[in-house]
Parts: sequence; C-alpha cells; structure tokens
Amino acid sequence: MKWHELTISTTEQAIEMISNFLHERDADGVSIEESGTLNKERDTSLGQWYETPLNDIPEGQAVIKGYFAEGTDIDALKAELVAPIEQLREFGIDPGDYEITSQMVDEEDWATAWKQYFKPLKVSETLTIKPTWEEYEAGPNEKIIELDPGMAFGTGTHPTTSLCLQTLESVIKGGEEIIDVGTGSGILAIGACRLGASRVLALDLDPVAVSSATENVRLNGLEQQVEIKLSDLLGVLGGKGARGAVGSNETTAVSVPVDLVVANILAEIIMLFIDEVYEALKPGGLYISSGIYKNKEELVQQGLVKAGFIVEETRRNEDWIVFVARKPQVTE
Repeated sequence: MKWHELTISTTEQAIEMISNFLHERDADGVSIEESGTLNKERDTSLGQWYETPLNDIPEGQAVIKGYFAEGTDIDALKAELVAPIEQLREFGIDPGDYEITSQMVDEEDWATAWKQYFKPLKVSETLTIKPTWEEYEAGPNEKIIELDPGMAFGTGTHPTTSLCLQTLESVIKGGEEIIDVGTGSGILAIGACRLGASRVLALDLDPVAVSSATENVRLNGLEQQVEIKLSDLLGVLGGKGARGAVGSNETTAVSVPVDLVVANILAEIIMLFIDEVYEALKPGGLYISSGIYKNKEELVQQGLVKAGFIVEETRRNEDWIVFVARKPQVTE
C-alpha cells in the first residue's frame, strides 16, 4: 500500500501544535525529528554523552511528517494547513519560514522504519524505557517500562516526557492514586506505577492513544492498576459538560479526589481546565503540568496561582517547562 508523506519543515516551538493539526485531519501516523546539533542544550544528568550531531536539521528547526491514505486530496490538505499554521503567530508560537511538501511512499518505508532509532533509554535515576523489540538486561534497582508507542505520542525522548518521569520519581512516595491527562502511549501512567503509585486513571481524547496505552499497560502487566478511558480532559469525571469537574457517578480505577494529577499537554490546553484539576485533587495534592514552551511559562504560572495552587517547583529541559504545584492543605 502507498501513502502520501506530507512534510512540514518548521520550528521546534511549533512542533506540538502542527502535529496536532495533522492528527485532527486523520493522519495515520505522525513522525517528528528535531535538530540534532551539538550546540543544543541536552540533559546530561545521568551521564549521557553526545559526540556527533544526530542529523543536519538546523538548530531550532524540526521536520514533521504526516502519513495519509493514497486517496487523500493532498494538495487540498496542504492548502488547508496554511491558515491554522499562520494563526499560531497570534498565540505567540512562531512556525518560522515553514515549508509544506509531499511525496508518495510505500507503507513499509514509514510504518516501522522509525523503530531502528528507538533504543533503550534511561530517563531518570531508576526508570528505563525499553522498546518491546529490543533486548535489554536491567541493572540493580532499575525499573523497566516496556513500550511500543505505535502511532501515539510518548516514547520518553521528548524533553516534556522525560521531565515528567523525573518529576514523578521525585514526588511519588508510594500508594498514591493518580490521574494522567493526555496519556498518549501510557508512558507516564506506567512509570507512575513502577515508581509505587497504587492506581492510575489514564485519559486521552484520541482513540488511537487509548488503544496504544491499553496495549502498553498489558505489556507491563498493570491491567489491575491502570485504567484507560476515552475522555476530553477530565470530562469522564462529569460535572461541567465535556470538560467537566468532579461529580460523575461513573466508577473509575481511582477515588476522586486523588493525590496527584499529571498532564503533559499543550499550555493552551492546560489553561482550559486548571480549575477542574484543582477540584479533582485532595487538599495537599500535587499537579504536575508539562508540555509548556518557555514563552508560555508566565501565562501558565499565573493561571495556576489564580486557581489557588501554590507553585512549589519549576523544572526545565531545553526550552520546555514542568510546574509542580500543590493544592493547599486548608482551602478558604
């Protein structure tokens, strides 16, 4: 089977929004390659060593590829993408002098080719992500996340995902009930359980992500601890419509309010449901929010404070940010 490979050369800042545009238009797969320059700040906290550039993509740039069935009107699709990409500038996201091109490719050229670049990856002091097709022997005290992300976002290689896992490792004490919003491949939900969480409710709006996360949970033998549900943010909990607050009678794996909520999604989406997260947390509970590009740091921080959170920590990796915010023990 042949597919249209639609390529958008843009900035790293615009990656998540443009990738989302492709998913919204029913791409059967999306791949992302960022600049591999040695000038780029990289996480070396675990002793990683970088000797050569990973690719020839200019610093600060990225290449996003979306794959569409052979019968797609690719020229119309390319024209349709221009307006939303241009509109990103109004939200402070610069797509740069982007270029949109396309070509026909065989399915085998893209469906599995990326797997050769996905190797076991140590992302924290104890957590290592192991692709299901790779052989790997865990060391002492090393916790393994078996992963086949398929077409869902989340392999641990993106700064926001590794930041979230490292943050979870620092705050999970054992026995917590957690909600993972925008679970993607399920990597954060699985990681949380490996770190000692008792139960996780993992939510995603994308049926592909729900399917991928469900399979990854099974691969890790965590079906009794992690529940995957299709949900628009916290909508599954009921209350205020699609993006509702707590109040549903639907039974879930966790008892709301919970100890911790983690959301690795876009800053713009984080701003939509901060109040609902606040209501879903116990007094003293933590909210780990990620997927925040540096130009949105102040906006999200102000939103957290306005909702009543106390921002306890700000972590950074490259140009991405994670906030650790706490709901006060006593609320007025």
